[in-house]
Amino acid sequence: MSVFNNSEVFLLIGIPGLDHVHTWISIPICLMYIAAILGNCTILFIIKTEPSLHEPMYYFLAMLAVSDMGLSLSSLPTMLRIFLFSVMRISPNACFAQEFFIHGFTVMESSVLLVMSLDRFLAIHNPLRYSSILTSSRVVKIGVILATRSIILVLPFPFTLRRLKYCQKNLLSHSYCLHQDIMKLACSDNKINFIYGFFVALCTMLDFTLIAVSYVLILKTILSIASLAERLKALNTCVSHICAVLIFYVPIITLSAIHRFTKHKSPLLVILIADTFLLVPPLMNPIVYCVKTRQIREKVLGKLLNIYVR
Repeated sequence: MSVFNNSEVFLLIGIPGLDHVHTWISIPICLMYIAAILGNCTILFIIKTEPSLHEPMYYFLAMLAVSDMGLSLSSLPTMLRIFLFSVMRISPNACFAQEFFIHGFTVMESSVLLVMSLDRFLAIHNPLRYSSILTSSRVVKIGVILATRSIILVLPFPFTLRRLKYCQKNLLSHSYCLHQDIMKLACSDNKINFIYGFFVALCTMLDFTLIAVSYVLILKTILSIASLAERLKALNTCVSHICAVLIFYVPIITLSAIHRFTKHKSPLLVILIADTFLLVPPLMNPIVYCVKTRQIREKVLGKLLNIYVR
């Protein structure tokens, strides 16, 4: 049985009002994707090849890089098709698959950021027991749990969307497929989709709340340190992670606030913020960690210098 009654495809959109310059817009978008993929691959390569970086903090950074690459590669096909070739059509199954991967890697990134905040708390609050608590085997188990959690949470999405009936409306609101965007097009009862989508969103917000609690505890621990120099040193180890949290959550919270509280929202603003959510974190996280983390910066510069000398 066809998913649609009167249509066989979904239609994605680029940037409204700027259709005539989509080809030019595709240039910075392509550059951002290339930079994001190269940056995260570099992070993974450096962590894998440098024994001195085989520590919990850098393993979690590798997980963050994997989730960032997943976000980039999940949205890449439709974004480039729209802006380079003006191809707006996407089949239902391809759309459902894309939203599964986008939401899955979003949940995974949120989970990794939470675990990284707990890692920073342990490193600052109890540095003497840090290595014994976060052993390599436990880090691997945490990684498996995070991946399993991400898959289980979003696995129902494509199946619940397939059971809906879609009539004449088939125009989506973004350059890629999202669960909440697709279910609004249904002409059958989508109450289950709405409730479960809200539950997954609450899980992501719970991660953010726990991150905030972690940093309250971190600040409490830092303020108990007598030496100002030691306080600044401890706080400096958290700067990269704080930047990553802000880069990831600010677009999500802003977009949710616009949908919830703004009656006459600008479609252009909504699309730009949504595109920022998928494009900016994978691009900026490798840059932030290379700039703010001395060990990563030194290893990257060392590799580049070796290549230049050869």
